[in-house]
Amino acid sequence: MYKRILSISLLVIVIAFGFLQKDELILLIKEGGILSILISMLFVAICVFFPVIPFPVLAGVIGGVFGTTQGVFVSLTGAMAGTMSFFFLSRYGFRDYAQSKLMKYPKIQEYEEFLNRNSFVAILTCRLIPIIPAPVVNIICGLSKVNWLTFFTSTTVGKIPNILILSYAGASFTNNKLFSFGLYGSYILVIFIIYFIVIYRKMAKETVD
Repeated sequence: MYKRILSISLLVIVIAFGFLQKDELILLIKEGGILSILISMLFVAICVFFPVIPFPVLAGVIGGVFGTTQGVFVSLTGAMAGTMSFFFLSRYGFRDYAQSKLMKYPKIQEYEEFLNRNSFVAILTCRLIPIIPAPVVNIICGLSKVNWLTFFTSTTVGKIPNILILSYAGASFTNNKLFSFGLYGSYILVIFIIYFIVIYRKMAKETVD
């Protein structure tokens, strides 16, 4: 009970801070410098729990301020800090609550079976192709027997393509807005095509069975 109360209290404080101070945080990010890097990482981590600002917008701003290479590092570090916190909170902080949330997704059991067979590939696939919402993936993995290092590694690799594209698009936005929108739009289109192919193949397999 103590762990649960402490975990929920910290989570509420972090989310409230991000929501109430989001405009100030964005201004600090745009100023650049060491403090800006730390604030950016913190803000990205907060957005893992609660999308105060849509991640594509935030990662694009960070890419525009710091450039592609540093922007990827900042966004990825913040995203992984938030994701791993989510993972450990699901596993140790409020396990009962997380399990009740998963009950709303009956088809998740299919993913759990795949997760138990091949954790790295299952998590990597869901990061590259967001068939299942990221928070749900974090909860499932937190409740499962997945090793934290496997979760960390597969999630890091899976997040890199999206963050790289967002950072590059953000860094290019000032000089070529059309290119930036086109780049990310093309990425989203590819994800949707892959998503529908996966769904179509699954439906076709179920029809045959």
